[in-house]
Amino acid sequence: MKPDDPQDRSKGAMDPVRPDAQEALLRSLVERARGGDQAAFRELVVLHQDRAYGLALRITRSPADAEEVAQDAFVRAWLALARFRGESSFATWLHRIVARRSLDRLSELKARRGREVGVEEVAGLPDPVAAAPGAVPGDLTAASRGRRLERLVMKLPAAQRMAVTLYYYEDRSVEQAAAILEMPENTVKTHLARARAALRAAWQKEGL
Repeated sequence: MKPDDPQDRSKGAMDPVRPDAQEALLRSLVERARGGDQAAFRELVVLHQDRAYGLALRITRSPADAEEVAQDAFVRAWLALARFRGESSFATWLHRIVARRSLDRLSELKARRGREVGVEEVAGLPDPVAAAPGAVPGDLTAASRGRRLERLVMKLPAAQRMAVTLYYYEDRSVEQAAAILEMPENTVKTHLARARAALRAAWQKEGL
């Protein structure tokens, strides 16, 4: 289940060359899988596993936990597929499962160890505080800024962290993030605004 390169998947394995053909293929695979076709579901797994793993990795910050979450999410998706009615895309529905399982995994780890998992070293991530005047010191490299920001993001409340992950790191729109998190768009916007303010304040507090 684990991709060969877990850090380079901002757009995933499904960047469409022909969106109409891609959508038709996905609809066909979903319908066949809903009818019990395991081969069709395996194709859906292949098409979505990179982004599912990438989302889980950005939330859990642990390759092992991300792999376990992604595998569990696909199992749950298979078991619940008969109830999938297509109100949202299959990818959005699947990512909602991944997001929930990732948060559950963090809660399990926090309860077990008394703290959340540490931050993996991840370079080259988008910086939502970079636009603020004086927010990024010139003597920090892009990699160190990314690691520093990742550490601060992990300290955000769960809802804010999820909103930031989906909007900035997964390039999801507010509408898509709201669908995955099952909350109103205005609530997502509020979480993003509060997260940006918290990140900016934390960044400045650490000594700009």
